Amino acid sequence: MIGTPVRIGFIGTGRISDLHAAGYLGNRAARITALCDTNVERALSRARAWGLDDAMVTDDPDALLSRNDVDLVEILLPHHLHCPLALAAIEAGKIVSLQKPMCLTMEEADRLVEAAEAHDRPVRVFENILFDEPVMVADALVGDGAIGRPLAIRMKSNPGKGKGAWEVPPEATAWRQRPDLAGGGPLIFDDGHHKFSLAWHFMGEPEEIHAFIGQTRHRDGSLLDAPSLVSLRFDEQRIGSFEVVYSPDLEIETRQYPQDDRIEITGTSGVIWINRGHGSIGNQPSVQCFRNGELDSSQLTCSRWEDSFARATRHFLKSLEEGGAPVLTARNARSVLRIALAAEESARTGRVVRHAET
Repeated sequence: MIGTPVRIGFIGTGRISDLHAAGYLGNRAARITALCDTNVERALSRARAWGLDDAMVTDDPDALLSRNDVDLVEILLPHHLHCPLALAAIEAGKIVSLQKPMCLTMEEADRLVEAAEAHDRPVRVFENILFDEPVMVADALVGDGAIGRPLAIRMKSNPGKGKGAWEVPPEATAWRQRPDLAGGGPLIFDDGHHKFSLAWHFMGEPEEIHAFIGQTRHRDGSLLDAPSLVSLRFDEQRIGSFEVVYSPDLEIETRQYPQDDRIEITGTSGVIWINRGHGSIGNQPSVQCFRNGELDSSQLTCSRWEDSFARATRHFLKSLEEGGAPVLTARNARSVLRIALAAEESARTGRVVRHAET
């Protein structure tokens, strides 16, 4: 059990940091005390926007990690920097919250798991999708036996366009185009982490993975790893799939990313549909459940996708106070990373990748 408020240091203050900060700002259990970014003006801008008049701002991660007024470090950096910064934060004795995916390779993941499990303070990999309200509603339905035993999960991501969408900074797109920095494509490896987390959460670890990963040009000129299809076999009776297609002229209602996510979970006696992710298409119920021969569409008003970030952070702060474990420990996040890397390998080699091989 640790004292409160927990003092937070951010390493990386890009656009996504606004959502990560939401769970700390105005929370009596936490206080942001330091910000670090290679672009100091960007960090200063975040400090002003978040009302942090007395926060330390630096461009040196080591300077932040050495401070006694930082208990917990939020690491929000390009993927190739996740492993070294997380290891440095563990070495500095900090509580660690690491942006997904945890790292680039299984070798790095093994190093992080070993360091995290030898550390005397919590280490989590941040994953907001498990705290998105439609997912939580579906999880409760599954837990209550509404559809029997889950037999299949079908996940679809559909980027398009949206009038309310964020403008993504060019530099954020640029590093995601480089496999040596990003580890894989922006839709299968990066955003795909959310979907693979859902597959892991609802179905467990797959025994076999087979993937086709295509390529298409986004309207901004960048390359997207779409159309793509990842097939998952969990055991002889249970399967899953993850499909990505880019629809450049599809209008999606959104406040952040112009993308819709749709999930279907089929069980032995019913079906659950999650009809809303980053954005939404049409005025559909957020969650629908077919059980006992009837369709229940009562879940009409779930909270917004961005609220899942604050909910995930509040859960972590509560686990720190009460001594519980985060949802994605380093070991759990390793399982999710393994799925993404296996999909990339399968697409590259054209063969099925089995659990024993990764």
